[in-house]
Amino acid sequence: MFKRLKLHNLFKPLLTLILGVGLFVLSGCSNLVILDPKGPVAKIQSDLIMLSIFWMLLIIVVVYVLFTWVVIKYRNRPGFKDKDYQPNMHGNTKLEIIWTIIPIIIVSALSIPTVQALYELEKPPKSTRDKEPIVIYATSVDWKWIFSYPEENIETVNYLNIPEDHPILFKITSADSMSSLWIPQLGGQKYGMAGMENKLYLQADEPGLYKGRNSNFTGEGFANQTFTVLAQNEKDYKNWVKDTQQNAPKLTEKQYEKLMMPEVAKKMTFSSTHLNIVDHATSSEYALKVREKYGVSVNPEKNQSTNDDSQVEGESSSSSQHGSHSK
Repeated sequence: MFKRLKLHNLFKPLLTLILGVGLFVLSGCSNLVILDPKGPVAKIQSDLIMLSIFWMLLIIVVVYVLFTWVVIKYRNRPGFKDKDYQPNMHGNTKLEIIWTIIPIIIVSALSIPTVQALYELEKPPKSTRDKEPIVIYATSVDWKWIFSYPEENIETVNYLNIPEDHPILFKITSADSMSSLWIPQLGGQKYGMAGMENKLYLQADEPGLYKGRNSNFTGEGFANQTFTVLAQNEKDYKNWVKDTQQNAPKLTEKQYEKLMMPEVAKKMTFSSTHLNIVDHATSSEYALKVREKYGVSVNPEKNQSTNDDSQVEGESSSSSQHGSHSK
């Protein structure tokens, strides 16, 4: 009876832990958008995540089973003799081979599909490789996203329209802080840096509204640096392009300079792009020079000092350039 009680006390916390972890994982999976892919890129990455999870669970189960077996087999009990336990394993070739081969198998099982996926994701999705990708320049500015369609001559702020079942090539950069473009249901994130350009292929397999954001912390307005992605059928997308080209206003340099201010912006649409004004992938200091031009600094104390000086000078300068960029 005493032995049974000891074994019961051993298995009970182990079983509770396994069940608890399982319930926690299963209860949260339905709300994880990264495990609800809506495109081929996200599907590849989701499969990699699940492969890693399965391998980790397998390792945990094997380790706990071995742990339980060792505790039971070598526990101190009546009749247990010294000959039943030989702790000196030096020179045990069998054990050394086993604990060398097992990690090699685990690393290989994870690294091979990961490397294959990395190379695959650097190209357009296989399912639509016969289609010419739509190029979209994604530019991050504190705290907004600017999307430029050079072929359609359209620019949007904080939202994207794309056709379903069509590859999209994002050319990602930043006007100031290092950022990261992330649309969880369509694919993983990729960084955007001033003076540089990174490429990312994504695709939506079905119509829908998807959420995107900057996943790299950039300060005060980081939480609001989000955008929406509307995937439409081909006909609706072409109608949106045509309507925008005909009815949206042109983007002026003065309007674009306003977008360089470190503040949150609403959704906007233009029938021309900023690519004729500046290419942030090759001009890393454009936003900083614009802010300096209007007396705006990312330093809050300096901003406060600048605003106080402007008030002292009088409200007669209400048409000043800095005032025209206030919220």
